[in-house]
Amino acid sequence: MDNYHKYLHVSDLDKDWQFYVNTVGYCKTNKNMHYPDMSKHPKDHVFSWNKGRILDGYYIVFITNGSGTFESAKTAPQQVEAGTCFILFPGIWHRYKPNPLVGWEEYWVGFNGAYPQHIMEKFFNRKNPFIKTGLNKDLLAAFTLLLGTVSQAQIGYPQLISGIALQVLGLLNNIRLADNINNDPESIWVSQAVFMLQNQLSNSVNMEELVEQFPISYSKFRKSFKRLTGKSPNQYHLDLRLDKAEELLKNTNLSVKEIGYHTGFDSPYYFSRAFKGKFGVSPKIFRTKPA
Repeated sequence: MDNYHKYLHVSDLDKDWQFYVNTVGYCKTNKNMHYPDMSKHPKDHVFSWNKGRILDGYYIVFITNGSGTFESAKTAPQQVEAGTCFILFPGIWHRYKPNPLVGWEEYWVGFNGAYPQHIMEKFFNRKNPFIKTGLNKDLLAAFTLLLGTVSQAQIGYPQLISGIALQVLGLLNNIRLADNINNDPESIWVSQAVFMLQNQLSNSVNMEELVEQFPISYSKFRKSFKRLTGKSPNQYHLDLRLDKAEELLKNTNLSVKEIGYHTGFDSPYYFSRAFKGKFGVSPKIFRTKPA
């Protein structure tokens, strides 16, 4: 692939979308080449190793070959190997460069807006901006699609590429969570419990009995479950059953009583009260509301 990059004009319409991309690119830096090539980037993006730089948006850099070094005001110098993404946060001084003995290949996307700001600050870590992706084919395909869409520049493409950038974030978050689970036994047990609960929508579940099969106390499991899902095990299972009830109310002719039975509610009164607590109306009224 030939080196390619584009710095995009961001219109008021793009900003109204609340997720806009301002740059995409691919660059192969061979060994012993000067880095970065200051002649090919705008002044607010070029930097020297001695001075580093500070940007005002979010950037994802995906290293697909070679190796190098990265450091920031929040991160000590670290080696970066192929199959690694690192994230640049607005207002954070940073610098990075390929190893001059081997060079590297990099893809990047820069973006900003109210929506990505919420995602980046809630789900990603300024102090640990590295995600070891390996040579993930889905991630590589997303970056390739970004470059292709920008180069074609069809009408409406700024909104298309914001969607692709969001896909990149989703892939990185998925990789990050999977890595956390693989390195955290409690996460593995919670994931197994979630799978069991998803397959027990027609029954109530005794959580303490369920947890007996894991080498962990119920109190510790409950804390881990809430930390990873945001809900207690019982509330998580209740919400799954109510979501299933909502689906059945929308898509079947089963009676309200039958739907309550199919989602593990022995008491029609309790089913109606729980459903109203989540959706604001009783199951009967929910079914009669216009779509």
